[in-house]
Amino acid sequence: MVKLVLIRHGQSMWNLENKFTGWTDVDLSPKGVEEATEAGRTLKKDGYTFDVAYTSVLMRANKTMDLVLKELGLENIEKHYSWRLNERHYGALQGLNKAESAVKWGDEQVHIWRRSANVQPPALTKDDPRWPGNQELYRHLVETGEMEEEDLPLTECLVDTARRVKPYFDKEIAPAVKSGKKVLIAAHGNSLRALVMELEHLSAEEIVGVEIPTGKPLVYELDENTLEVLNKYYL
Repeated sequence: MVKLVLIRHGQSMWNLENKFTGWTDVDLSPKGVEEATEAGRTLKKDGYTFDVAYTSVLMRANKTMDLVLKELGLENIEKHYSWRLNERHYGALQGLNKAESAVKWGDEQVHIWRRSANVQPPALTKDDPRWPGNQELYRHLVETGEMEEEDLPLTECLVDTARRVKPYFDKEIAPAVKSGKKVLIAAHGNSLRALVMELEHLSAEEIVGVEIPTGKPLVYELDENTLEVLNKYYL
């Protein structure tokens, strides 16, 4: 049996302000800093240690990882950053207040955009500054070959997010887990839900009811050969 620990970043400033965030690079709120720090304390109290950590390229997940590892005294372990672990891209909803969006489009429609697995929110256009192709970080990733132009989303549903998370997990993370390395993944609500879909073999309908709280370590106990889930729990 091997363990894999997932943690959704602590509360961000836009979580606090009730905004759709997606790929917008916002910082942790003071509460989010405390949540991440407390997660590290909890992991330390329960005797956890890590050999390698994986995270997105977004600040709120990076800082959560750093705060957790600082509490564990593991700041110098191997770390990997990938856009494939980014939050789901919320398209034209990014930056909008969720309550105001519900007034504009209706509660039911906004709920569908937020919770369904296969319905995309309204898409951006490529002249929108919110499109990743207009941002220096992602232009650099395309130029260096870490992304393809077609990887830059105009909008995403959860299934779209899973299509980028799954190959990264299969190629990069799963081999590390199978080799016996102790792995931490610090990412986002929807990129982690996409990973949960993969680990638990959940359908698009089944994942709808899965919510991952901020700053709470989620432990999977997995078969060391197949990575089939044997048990899971929050610390």
